[in-house]
Amino acid sequence: MNAITHLDELFTLLAFPSISTDREYKVDLDHCAEWLTEKLNSIGLTAEKHPTPGHPVVIARNEHRTDRKTVLIYGHYDVQPVDPLELWNTPPFEPTVKDGVIYARGSTDNKGQHFAHICGVADTIKEDGDLPVNLIFLLEGEEEIGSPHLEAFLKEHADELKCDVIVVSDTGMVAPGVPTFTYGLRGIACLEFIIKGPAIDLHSGIYGGAVANPATIAAELVAGLHDENQHIAIEGFYDDVLPLESWEREQWAALPDGDAATLKETAVPGLLGEQGYTSLERRWGRPTAEVNGIGGGYQGEGSKTIIPSEAFAKLSFRLVPGQSPAKILQLAEAHLRKHCPESVTIEIHAGHAGNAYVMDAHSDFGKAAQSALQKTFDADPVLIREGGSIPIIDSFKQVLGVDTLMCGLALPDCQAHAPNENFPIANFEAGIRLNRLLLQELADLA
Repeated sequence: MNAITHLDELFTLLAFPSISTDREYKVDLDHCAEWLTEKLNSIGLTAEKHPTPGHPVVIARNEHRTDRKTVLIYGHYDVQPVDPLELWNTPPFEPTVKDGVIYARGSTDNKGQHFAHICGVADTIKEDGDLPVNLIFLLEGEEEIGSPHLEAFLKEHADELKCDVIVVSDTGMVAPGVPTFTYGLRGIACLEFIIKGPAIDLHSGIYGGAVANPATIAAELVAGLHDENQHIAIEGFYDDVLPLESWEREQWAALPDGDAATLKETAVPGLLGEQGYTSLERRWGRPTAEVNGIGGGYQGEGSKTIIPSEAFAKLSFRLVPGQSPAKILQLAEAHLRKHCPESVTIEIHAGHAGNAYVMDAHSDFGKAAQSALQKTFDADPVLIREGGSIPIIDSFKQVLGVDTLMCGLALPDCQAHAPNENFPIANFEAGIRLNRLLLQELADLA
């Protein structure tokens, strides 16, 4: 199968508006899962679409033998919403190629990356008639909403999903042409708090100065999450944080200027973060507290002089190895309640959560992944943790008892989760090569 055919099929996959967070796209997600099932069957695997209480899980496998290792490749076919649509230069579900780069929602996250693995497997089976390993594909449709049903699916199907190692390409590269092995991810814990004051919006002239303003209280609580050194001010927040290893700090310090890269990638006028750490250390190896949304009161044009009846803020905490999401949510709730004045009431609602993950980057499996990356890109790979969270990676470890090799193909400017998401064709083709090399490297392990 040639590269043009692979690209044509990738464009078909990218055209499915498989937005998992919006129930209006449920049929599109089902059609996408059906297309993947048919594709995996067509290349010589046995594939099935499994229903869940949410969106389907697609499982495919070759014929397994007892004398070779079993590798599970994970990916997700659901994508983020496209809003704000007006900022897209091309329609998000009409893949467009410009200067060798594919623009489409899901091109990097995660359809382009996992489809490269499918194409690598297809090419190997076509040329060799078989694969060097026992293979399982697991493709889900709920990653972008926290994989709420996948852990239960893993437990239910644990015997048939037994494997020696898991491979995921849903992470990034530090720069074009620089192979990157990700051996750790931050965890996550989310919550929303609502400050309630008067029963209805009040006239700010008549009642101002006598009644607490919920929007002001919400802003004060948000401002109180950090001290003047940008350390998180929640009591006990850092108690279980495992410090960075010296080799990690040395290797990350040897990478191109992380401050300059962060400034370029974000286009911010200056950096701000926890004192005592570099930008890369903050992004990859330190916990955070972030405000994802805040609101209350009048939002229209001009002025409306009110004291709003309520205000809210949505928070997320990125966590590192050693921290428990449940404990962090308890500590955060205690902090918010302690600092919320009695002149208002506060409601706190926990959101989704997931543990941090870290593996031994120098294990045999880790070395095999790094060797495949080196051969794919003809350059020595760098070893990093990544600031994002893939909660299911920890579930793989807890349920299946195996590590995950994260060999990302996304570039820093891929704009995943943003308008104009993109994926270079060169990286798609590199992903096909990587799959073939990696499966052989894993097969060669004693």
